[in-house]
Amino acid sequence: MAGGGVRRISSGAPWEEEFGYSRAVELPNGLVLVAGCTSVVDGVIVGEGDPHTQAMTSFGVAFEALKRVGLEREDIVRTRMYLTHARDVEAVGGAHKELFDAIRPAASLLIVSGFVDSRLVVEVEVEAYRPGGSREAAGA
Repeated sequence: MAGGGVRRISSGAPWEEEFGYSRAVELPNGLVLVAGCTSVVDGVIVGEGDPHTQAMTSFGVAFEALKRVGLEREDIVRTRMYLTHARDVEAVGGAHKELFDAIRPAASLLIVSGFVDSRLVVEVEVEAYRPGGSREAAGA
């Protein structure tokens, strides 16, 4: 791991290169931070006009990032959900419950003024934890 044991993971999304960020960052202590994820898959917005579908798809993008470092949904310890409309709280909260009811991570749900594309109504972030530290730090 370069940069003091920090591992940076790319998903190949064009914005990562354009804006200079990583999809996920794994720290030596086992904490994995996943950048904001939306329902854009292969350049197409999934679930336009449907906050529940956008939330499920956005979390799916985050789960894929975690798989790249060998973690699963059950390893998530914190979620953040950003919505553009308060009317979508039930739909997005319901999606969160479907995915995390048995896991119960710390969670925040925030209303924001908008995203880079007005067709997006949900963005999510997750944080996961690998007990014992990162795979690289443990010599895996």
